[in-house]
Parts: sequence; C-alpha cells; structure tokens
Amino acid sequence: MNHVLCGLAANTALPSELVDRLIAVADADLAVDLAGRADLSHAQAVALVSRAEESAGRLAYEGLLTAADIDPVAQPHAALALLHEGAGRPEWARLIATDPLVEHREKLAARPGLPSDVVEWLAADSDIRVVAELALWATPDMAARLAGHPHAEVRRAVAANEATPSPVLAALATGEGLPPVQRCLVCDREETPFVHDPQCARLDCDLLPGASCDGSHESTVHDTQHAVLRNPATPPEAVIGFADHPSTLLRWALAARPDLPTEVCGRLSVDDNPGVRADLAENPAIGEALIRVLAGDHGHDVRRRLAHNPNVPLDVLTDLAGDARIGATLLPRTAAASPMEVEELAKSPDPAVRMLLAQRRDLPAEIRDALAADPDAKVVKSIAGHPGLSEARLRTMVDRHGARVLAKVAANPDATPALLEHLARHQPPVQKALREVARHRNATAQALIACLADKRARPVAAGHPALPPPVIVELLTDADWQVVEAAAANPSLPLAVMSDLVLQL
Repeated sequence: MNHVLCGLAANTALPSELVDRLIAVADADLAVDLAGRADLSHAQAVALVSRAEESAGRLAYEGLLTAADIDPVAQPHAALALLHEGAGRPEWARLIATDPLVEHREKLAARPGLPSDVVEWLAADSDIRVVAELALWATPDMAARLAGHPHAEVRRAVAANEATPSPVLAALATGEGLPPVQRCLVCDREETPFVHDPQCARLDCDLLPGASCDGSHESTVHDTQHAVLRNPATPPEAVIGFADHPSTLLRWALAARPDLPTEVCGRLSVDDNPGVRADLAENPAIGEALIRVLAGDHGHDVRRRLAHNPNVPLDVLTDLAGDARIGATLLPRTAAASPMEVEELAKSPDPAVRMLLAQRRDLPAEIRDALAADPDAKVVKSIAGHPGLSEARLRTMVDRHGARVLAKVAANPDATPALLEHLARHQPPVQKALREVARHRNATAQALIACLADKRARPVAAGHPALPPPVIVELLTDADWQVVEAAAANPSLPLAVMSDLVLQL
C-alpha cells in the first residue's frame, strides 16, 4: 500500500486533474479514499468504478452512478450496489439470481424491493445461505412463509427479521404450530450427535464454537429463541415464559426488553446471574419500587447500570454516585434534570454528585462557573469541556489541578490559541492533552510542533492544516505510516509537492 497516495486521495485540496491521475492508477486501497471524496464528478466516479469495482458501494450511495454506467455481467458488485440504492434495473436482479457464485446471490437476497419472481427464485435457492439472507430481510408475507422452512438456519434468520409478523415470532419462540425442523448447519456437515469443539483447529470449519446437534438441532433452536427475544416486534406475552428458562443467555436477552410486565421484572430481579439483573437494572420497564430494591444489589455491575436507567429517582442516583463506578459520563437522569434539580445537584456536599452534573453542556452560566471553581479535581475535570468558560477560568483550572485536568481543558471548544500553546508546553508532557491539542481547531503551529513529539499525537497533528508546510513535507517520509497518510491528506501540503508526487507515477 502506498500511504502517500492514499493520503493524497483523501486530500480535499487536491486539484481535479491530479484526482484523475490517481484514478488512472487506483487499486482497491486507493479507490476507498478516492470514493470518499466530496468533489468527485460523475465522469470520475464512472472511471473509478471501472478501475476498482470495490468502490461502487460508496459511489452508488452518493448518487454518483446510474444504471447506464454499469455492465451487470462485467460489474456484478456495482450492479448490486445500485440495486441496493434503488437505482438498478429489475433485469439485473433476474440475472444475478442465477449467478453461479453464491456470494452474489446472497448479497442480492439482502437487497430491498426485488421483483416478486426474483424473491421466489431466491427462496428456493439450493444454498441455504441465500435463503437465510432472504429471510433476514424479507417482507412480512415472505417471512411468514419462511418461518416454516425445514432448515433451522432459515428460521433463525426469520426470528431476527423485524418485519416478521408478531404471531409468527410467537410461534418461533416455542415451535408450536410450525412443521418440525429437519436440518441445521451442524447435521448438514457432521454425523450426529455432535458438539463443535470451541478450540477446533480445522481451517475449513466455520461452525460456531459450541454448535451442537443431537437430532433436535438444539444450538440453532436456542439461537432462534434468542433472536425472537431480542426482536422488538415480538409480543411480550410470547416471551414472558423465558423468565425461568435454564439458559442464562435467554433470560439475559429477556431482561433487556423494554416491554416487560411488572411481574416478570420481579422474577428477573432475583435471577442468580448478576448480568441478568444488571440488564434489568438499566431497563426503563422497571418501576420505582424495583429500582429501590436493585439499588441495594451489589452484584457485579448492577448498581452502575441502574444509574443509567432514565427513570431512576434523583435521591437513588445521588446514593449510587459515590460507589457505583459510574465514571465520567452524562447519565440520562442527569441530562433530564429540571432547573430546580440542577440547582440541588450543584449544591450537593458529595463531589461525585457534582461531577455527574458537570457532565452536562447546557448548564446556566452561574452554575457552570461555580463548578469550574470547585475544589475537587474530578468535578473540575468534568466541567472543563463546557462551552462558554473564559480563558482565565480555564487557566485557573490548570494552575490549581495541573495534569489531572489538562486534557479536558485542551478539549474545550473555546480554548484559545495561546492557551493551547501553554498546555502543549506543559512539563512533564501530558499525552492525552497533546492529542486533544493536536485535533483542536484553534491549535497554532507552535502548539502542533510540540504535539509531534508524542507518538500518538503525531498522526493527529500531521493532518492539522495549521502545521507549517515545510514540516508537513518532512513528515511524508516519517517511519509511521499513519503520520505519512495524515501529512499527505493535509490540505496545507503545497500544491507543487502534490503535483510532484502524483506526476511521478
């Protein structure tokens, strides 16, 4: 891979005539970057897809290709891309439906709006992968038909399809009302009973770890039930019985459903597995009474996930703040706090509570400034990214708390060029702060040059347009390929250098 050329292909300042030169020599890697350019013309898009068909998906998505540009026989990937965007021709679908390559038929099966005769052909395909892909994206009528397919893999795909009718999903949950399953991927390939070794060393084996079949196709049936439980179109009354299922994975999937009845939530709240209880704790379906019960559950991750529940009462949240390992994140309940609750949280004697509030970026100026002057570094670190803070306040934060807040101050959108230079010169250097300075829109050349000394900040700084052109040119020969690509993509790279690099091809 030529990293200089890949960077140039993404350079927004590259002139159109040089883009043409790159298209003329593009391989699959270079085509990815060229296809992402916002200034490609229709003619350039056609030339690019003829050179590297892998670029067709992006070009079709951007509306740069038309049906008249594509030969579906010579460019099946491009034809599939246009069909996916609704810009292909029906006869293409009929052509690809009989393609000897399974991969092409499988991709076609995922395309929306296929002609009805093509759908019928795909539903009867000899390769189960094609039928399963069709089942995953099928319309309600076809999904209902495929729910009775003799192969378990097809039924599993129907179970994951959100267009599948609710009564059909209910039937898939138990198998009742459906003809018996006859085959699965395991018994297609192995003599039963068979359990796939998770440490299987066969290079040609693509069975999932633990896949098994004793004649009942149990692992795929289990996966089908799991898909039903995760499908939001499944009616809750069809899955409540899984609250006592012996499979932890199925109870776990059930616990995350936002439509659970109160009684089922109560049964899951005493589940033996803390992962089940943790998913339940974050579920907005649980009521206040159960929230308060789970607030006393010290199972792994239960209290932390409860803090993320949008319906957690404020007093419960403040109790959780101190020891639930919530971290620096904006919680739904904090984000939704009323003006009166915001004032209450800002006055909390617990710095962990003030830290949660400080994650908001829409605080009134007086509360924002009060938190910026907080004596606790965790609070200051949380508020440091809030817009509207003056340079003087940001400098005071750094003076009082040093390296602990440096990176967050550097990420503040209002950090001034002078402040960023000051942060970049901090001794000892703070690596996270240098990376934030390197990507900041206000970073100066002096600040960026300081960032180049850090291994992880160097690629970021190399792509910043404020970096001096001679430095950018020097970075084109850097030992780190990420730095090279970033420098080549830098719009401040001199035009003469761009021309020399491309014209040498």
